[in-house]
Amino acid sequence: MKIAKVGVLVEREAAERRWTYGLNVFEKYIEEIFAHAGVPYAVVDRLDAAALETFDIVIAACVAENGRTAERLWSYAEQGGTVIAYGGVNSMAASLGYIQTGEAGVGYAELAPTREGQPAALRYLSAVPWVPAGDSDPATVSAAYAASGVLRQRRPDGAELGPALQAFTIGQGSLQRWAVNIPLSIVLMQQGTGPVLDDGVPAADGSANVNEDILKADDRIALDWQIDRVETETGIPFFPWPYADYWREALIRHVMACALAKGLTLPFTGYWPEGVKHVAMVSHDSDGNEDAHALTALKLLEECGLRTTWCMLEPGYSADVYVQAKQAGHELAFHYNALEKDGGAWSEAAFARQLGWLKRTIGTDRVATNKNHYTRVEGWGELFRWLEVSGIPSDQTRGPSKKGNVGFLFGTCHPYFPIALFDEQNRLYDVVEIGFLTQDLDLGHLADRTVIRPFLEQVREVDGVAHFLFHQVHIHTREEVRDVFRVLVAEARGMGFTFWLSQEIQDWTRARRSVRITACEEDGTVRVEAAEAVEGLVVWVPITGTEAYAPEQGHEVKFGFPCRKVVVSSKVEISGRKG
Repeated sequence: MKIAKVGVLVEREAAERRWTYGLNVFEKYIEEIFAHAGVPYAVVDRLDAAALETFDIVIAACVAENGRTAERLWSYAEQGGTVIAYGGVNSMAASLGYIQTGEAGVGYAELAPTREGQPAALRYLSAVPWVPAGDSDPATVSAAYAASGVLRQRRPDGAELGPALQAFTIGQGSLQRWAVNIPLSIVLMQQGTGPVLDDGVPAADGSANVNEDILKADDRIALDWQIDRVETETGIPFFPWPYADYWREALIRHVMACALAKGLTLPFTGYWPEGVKHVAMVSHDSDGNEDAHALTALKLLEECGLRTTWCMLEPGYSADVYVQAKQAGHELAFHYNALEKDGGAWSEAAFARQLGWLKRTIGTDRVATNKNHYTRVEGWGELFRWLEVSGIPSDQTRGPSKKGNVGFLFGTCHPYFPIALFDEQNRLYDVVEIGFLTQDLDLGHLADRTVIRPFLEQVREVDGVAHFLFHQVHIHTREEVRDVFRVLVAEARGMGFTFWLSQEIQDWTRARRSVRITACEEDGTVRVEAAEAVEGLVVWVPITGTEAYAPEQGHEVKFGFPCRKVVVSSKVEISGRKG
């Protein structure tokens, strides 16, 4: 089974031109999308015919919009290549009898679902539809034309803007053009619509007063208070859909379909190791810093048989508490305080000083993760740069601060690497972000236990991380919080979730991404390159040819296609690789 060769074309000259004028190339995020899925690909930085012809599929992520681009991509397609674009390659429209309508802004796309839990329409943040020029008939300008999905303007029931995906036959190949800029939409959902410079827009119903003169991660969410929330049976409003994760699914599914249409396969790695079905995580923030709070939490966690991540706020607990927490297997982490009313400050110096306090206090040179107190955030990438400099490999800050914005307010429950702005050439920060869904259930002024089931179901649906936050102070002072904690743990375990620490999640995320799939042999062997074996790594191979789908042999449907399962310890050959 031959693996499709996929090239991600980020034309260096075109990207640099955009950076010069202060424009972002968030389309580069396609590299992170592929890396997270474990799909083999290569980056191409020149629009060169000789370079393109080595690939079966070329993703035109960032190219100049001119005649030279149109001519070279057209020639590549004519010779059998598949070109995929996301709201771009508008210079090719005229040759196909189409014109672009311009930026259509926010809307919703009706797509064939990849999973049962997918909503009827996915929110997007940018689209550039194509429509026939004049009275042109697609059949007259292309040997074959196909369209799928429907774009709606602004609302799921809004005016129809055209198809979400258009496929044009060009010679022996094709252009597959999404009207939606999928990478951009994912970035803006995960990281916000822009730098946090001032308060966000609150929910009109008063359930999420983010305009309280405190700058936070949730001041720039890209979702809609009315359209994108639902309520539980007790009237708790929440964001129920990880839109960004479903867009990832749609993108990968489509690339896979293009590979299979060529008689090729496109293997990928499983999100979690063999034997781990779903992953959950519990973290705590030490607000209040009283030893009694910590001791009550330790007792409850021992009762539940659970290890958790403790984010420590200065001045922290007594030394003996840390000893007990470590002995119980808990993870000690950082809770950076930039909240002025609690004596904090937003600055790299304050971050470094507080981190130095934590390291001295708990006796370590390495801290594995951080969560900002009150989810305080300013700007765009400052926090991630501070984390890189300090050697903290993961963060948990992106989560809700109000009763009315719990859930998937950042569109995802997957660990991911965030992207920088144009001033850093849209590089990926070397920090794994692991956002949380909600905090301190059943307190009255926050969400209640009715959100537990829908959150777990959606995380299970998209194979992400179900991250819940509980403060030790509330565990100590409120029996109802201790009770709902027990309910959460039992419910999650009953649904097949395994609880991991933050460090375990980020370590695994980095380990599985270090593996590169290189070949699928006729005998079923999968070959990969890695610096070292990744224990329990699962590789999924879409079934091609005459191979029958056989669930009894471990076959499963992934990204909408039947796939064969290969586990590292049994049928994967590891080849050495440096770096």
